[in-house]
Amino acid sequence: MTYAETLAYLFAQLPMFHRIGKAAYKADLHNTHALMDALGHPERGLRCVHIAGTNGKGSTSHMLASILQEAGLRTGLYTSPHLKDFRERIRVNGAMIPEEAVTAFVERHRTAFEPIAPSFFEWTVGLAFDHFRTERVDIAVIETGLGGRLDSTNVVTPEVAVITNIGWDHADLLGGTLEAIAGEKAGIIKPGIPAVVGEAEGAIAGVFREKARTEGAPIAFVDQQEPLAHAPDLAGPHQERNARTVLAAVRMLQAKGWPITEEHIGRGLANTCHNTGFLGRWQVIGQDPLTIADVGHNVDGLRVVKAMLARTPHERLHIVYGTVADKDISAALAELPRTATYHFCRADIPRALDAGVLRDQANAAGLHGEAHASVLEALAHARQAAGAKDLVLVTGSVFVVAEAL
Repeated sequence: MTYAETLAYLFAQLPMFHRIGKAAYKADLHNTHALMDALGHPERGLRCVHIAGTNGKGSTSHMLASILQEAGLRTGLYTSPHLKDFRERIRVNGAMIPEEAVTAFVERHRTAFEPIAPSFFEWTVGLAFDHFRTERVDIAVIETGLGGRLDSTNVVTPEVAVITNIGWDHADLLGGTLEAIAGEKAGIIKPGIPAVVGEAEGAIAGVFREKARTEGAPIAFVDQQEPLAHAPDLAGPHQERNARTVLAAVRMLQAKGWPITEEHIGRGLANTCHNTGFLGRWQVIGQDPLTIADVGHNVDGLRVVKAMLARTPHERLHIVYGTVADKDISAALAELPRTATYHFCRADIPRALDAGVLRDQANAAGLHGEAHASVLEALAHARQAAGAKDLVLVTGSVFVVAEAL
């Protein structure tokens, strides 16, 4: 197969959560264990840091990978979803997996994999772990997809387990309370393996303490008031919180003998985007008018977006907004600015919410604007309507941002 044919096979024939939603979610690790058997267990001996959480796990993963790269370590990075190119999900020292490696892997293992009937995500985890073994990485940063306990990545035994925070997302799959969601994320805490929790209080913190106690795992809760000695290149107070979480994980790695210095930390945080190719987090994609894209989509993510808007000088605000159809979006709509002009759109995936339906729901919530046929049409209308000192924001969904970049 060509690379294009390989991607068509992966995208079209395999159930993919980010396109079709919960029908693609596999709530057990049976398939992943079967894939690891077929591959000769690339997860064994893979030294890694495992990262879960509701928000910030992508930023945290990229910052940590950048620091490890600056330390001279051959560093794997597995994240999801991708924005522009499937290969963004699997990197070594910032370089995306080569097209020919993707094609060769699928051709080599398709016959063995198909009877297992893995999902798109399970296939991709197998590809990532096999690639990291082939590339002889010193360490990998592994971001969970959804949850933790039953996530396909949860077959690794990490050096450190990191949980960024807990918020309301995928409650239909992970549990109807924050404590239940925390319990799923806590599933990455392994016996005797140190764990870092970025943000948690009260009963949520109690969930993590109890899991760590049960597993005999040392656990550290990050002091989010501590001054940050190294400034990250990712903008905003939320990224400073993520950076503190990264630093706590680095301290644990240093205690285990990993050769990471303060200079490596400073350079890594200052050069995350350059080192790792990170996209879509308060990313400037245009000027005159200033146009920014951010993948915030749930309540906590949109609160961060709202805080960043308050820090960004502008006159009028225009928001290009789209979302998915399989979530209750009422709480998210309540977080959005009432004074903005909205340009509602539908990303080109099956899960996306119809732009007209979105407009009607948003209008009922006090948000006003027009529906457009596509993301690019909505963005063009927003930029045309905006003055030179206005701000155009593209947000609401990873898929909307991907089409705008």
